[in-house]
Amino acid sequence: MSIWEVILAFVVVVLMLVALLANVLVLMCFLYSADIRKQVPGLFILNLTFCNLLMTVSNMPLTLAGIIYKSQPGGDQICHVVGFLETFLTTNSMLSMAALSIDRWIAVVFPLSYHSKMRYRDAALILSYTWLHSVSFPIVAASLSWVGFHHLYASCTLYNKRPEDRTQFVIFTGVFHTLSFLLSLIVLCFTYLKVLKVARFHCKRIDVITMQTLVLLVDIHPSVRERCLEEQKRRRQRATKKISTFIGTFILCFAPYVITRLVELSSVVHINSHWGIMSKCLAYSKVVSDPFVYSLLRHQYKKTWKDIINKILKRSSINSSALTSEPNNRNILQLNE
Repeated sequence: MSIWEVILAFVVVVLMLVALLANVLVLMCFLYSADIRKQVPGLFILNLTFCNLLMTVSNMPLTLAGIIYKSQPGGDQICHVVGFLETFLTTNSMLSMAALSIDRWIAVVFPLSYHSKMRYRDAALILSYTWLHSVSFPIVAASLSWVGFHHLYASCTLYNKRPEDRTQFVIFTGVFHTLSFLLSLIVLCFTYLKVLKVARFHCKRIDVITMQTLVLLVDIHPSVRERCLEEQKRRRQRATKKISTFIGTFILCFAPYVITRLVELSSVVHINSHWGIMSKCLAYSKVVSDPFVYSLLRHQYKKTWKDIINKILKRSSINSSALTSEPNNRNILQLNE
């Protein structure tokens, strides 16, 4: 193995461990907190977490084996199943992010009618569409034998070995990425930019009220005035940072891989295998970032996993104290005897 392959293998191992830990923690929060389960976005987050966990335990290990051994890991049947899952899970996770953005758009732009427009039944219908949409492409690819081990990405994925099917495969790949990556990106940009517009409007209204209050309070201490102005500035930046994170991580993680897959269809451009695996690792990094972007850094999830940790530590401390008190009781009994 070259130094680049060692580095890429190490990156995949780190991504696997962090993704497994973070997504399991999100799942634990969902099962532990009744408030999270009651919320409609919790269904989309649960579906996204399911996709991420399945990607972590099925695709990442085989990609790691492909990097190490430089050949197809396992038999053809295993590779076909994993390639089917890779196409399905990637599309499903993209559409789940789009569904979350639609939920936020309705909640912010139409707050009074949110509960009537986004109910559990509506969320279930959206998830049904994402599953139907996501499973249709790998079914077509599997039926046409367009799934296999691709040396460029060291993983089982969409791959055409027959030159006579090149035109059909090019059309299929273009349609697939248009209706998965591009469609999700358009939905993300449209919804979150609408959310940002509303957030900035509310920030301006709050800023006007704040400035009027500061003008009226002539005896206010300068430090208090300064803190109010700093909070005003942070409030304006908070929504922009969050929305930039949602859209930015999506583009940063998926765009290099999608562009590489499209450029690969051209026989003119030669793509280095190290870049192919690196673009695949960037796509895998979305599995790591999703739990933090959509769940663990939010206040409700922070509180929930802190409660879980405190409960575990409290239980362990109680058990340890009971174990230490037991020999002491025995000693006291022996002394009394």
